[in-house]
Amino acid sequence: MTRLSVNINKIATLRNARGGQMPSVVQFAMDCERFGAQGITVHPRPDERHITTQDTYELAKVVSTEYNIEGYPDARYLTLISDIRPHQATLVPDGPDVLTSNAGWNTEKHQSFLSETLKEISSKGVRTSLFIEPNKHLIELAKKAGADRIELYTGPYAEEFTKDPTAAIEHYIDAIDFAISIGLEINAGHDLSQENLRFFKQSVCQLDEVSIGHALISDALYLGIENTIQRYLHLLRD
Repeated sequence: MTRLSVNINKIATLRNARGGQMPSVVQFAMDCERFGAQGITVHPRPDERHITTQDTYELAKVVSTEYNIEGYPDARYLTLISDIRPHQATLVPDGPDVLTSNAGWNTEKHQSFLSETLKEISSKGVRTSLFIEPNKHLIELAKKAGADRIELYTGPYAEEFTKDPTAAIEHYIDAIDFAISIGLEINAGHDLSQENLRFFKQSVCQLDEVSIGHALISDALYLGIENTIQRYLHLLRD
């Protein structure tokens, strides 16, 4: 079964709007796991507009499933990975002024940088994943750089899904087949939702993990977090 990792950035955004500790990101993460989530994802950005550096350390004490820390691999991020040793480090190419991750790595342009960075992270015993678009050439270079996994950027899929689901998934099917053939594991994330998740899952031959935040948290405002997590897990079942 594909694992569901809940991105809890939006809970931190809500907390930060008023200061204090309500809602508690630590308690929310624990509840997500209690309700069936198989992982917790955070993206501690430099401006701390949602998840803070302190949050990442506090969460490391309580997450009992799989802890995934996303981010641009600058010195600050690499220190977090070295200190915490999460289960997975997902590298994204976002600059500090980017609102949300909206593009994958150019693994050709950044091959040397990524090779060195992935080697450093792997030496800490942390599984690595590169946020990337469904491009076979870039995926091949992700493998060459030393990534254990790729996380396919599914924003374009979600955008095209409402128009033509078959056309929307086509490039992802080919990309995943190729990635598996060269020994990569597969994650996916960005704009996946109750509307498009099942079709994505059923269309590809292998999907190890999805990371979902915005849509899932939005659904939880109406349905409650326990019910929402159960719905997403149902969509991921074979």
